[in-house]
Amino acid sequence: MSDNNPTTTSDVVERVRDRYASAATRAAGGETLIDPCATPVFGSQLYDGTEAMEALPIGAAQASLGCGNPLAVADLHEGDTVLDLGSGGGIDVLLSAKRVGPTGRAIGLDMTDEMLGLARRHAAEAGAANAEFLKGRIEDIPLPDASVDVVISNCVITLSTDKPRVFREIARVLKPGGHLGISDLIADSDATRTLDIDPTGCGTTAVTPDEYTAHLEAAGLVGITIKPTHQAGPGLTAVIVRAHRPEGA
Repeated sequence: MSDNNPTTTSDVVERVRDRYASAATRAAGGETLIDPCATPVFGSQLYDGTEAMEALPIGAAQASLGCGNPLAVADLHEGDTVLDLGSGGGIDVLLSAKRVGPTGRAIGLDMTDEMLGLARRHAAEAGAANAEFLKGRIEDIPLPDASVDVVISNCVITLSTDKPRVFREIARVLKPGGHLGISDLIADSDATRTLDIDPTGCGTTAVTPDEYTAHLEAAGLVGITIKPTHQAGPGLTAVIVRAHRPEGA
């Protein structure tokens, strides 16, 4: 790893926060964002064909920096409570809000004030009364135990330096039988983490599929599948991850 890469958790958190604060400011000015890995496999084009996209504020799509479309596998139902970890400009929350309907609830969690402001603006423009956005970190989710039916996330958990804690928090807030359906990045091998890549972009905080699975299992989640979707950068693969909290757990 090069000397200019962050060496502490606080360094990584601040670089992530700075990157996405800057991205939110640019998106608020009408700029379509460029993905963090400088490849054409991130962003709103991954939602092509998704129902209700045409009804969203254009800014929600322009602010997308995800590596996939978690709603393609999230299996949402009317009345569900869904939580989006690292909700950014709000695209997945707004699409979720439409799926769960007026009796459901779509919650976005983000640590960046600028992204929260952007997402709330998009929700107001969309008239999404059942969407809300909370400030916080994915390692310390500000929700009660067993309060969420579905957890989604789009290329955010890879940025955490404490993934075991993230997955424990997911297991805690999921209701028994609740599930997660997320898009994320995995490292093809340990070598990925030696690449000279800013960790707020992609590489050095990614883990291998075996490590990812072990973290999910240690949190008590079951039914784990990790399905590759496309190459997302040097030594990195975009994946769809599914798992659930056991009934009665």
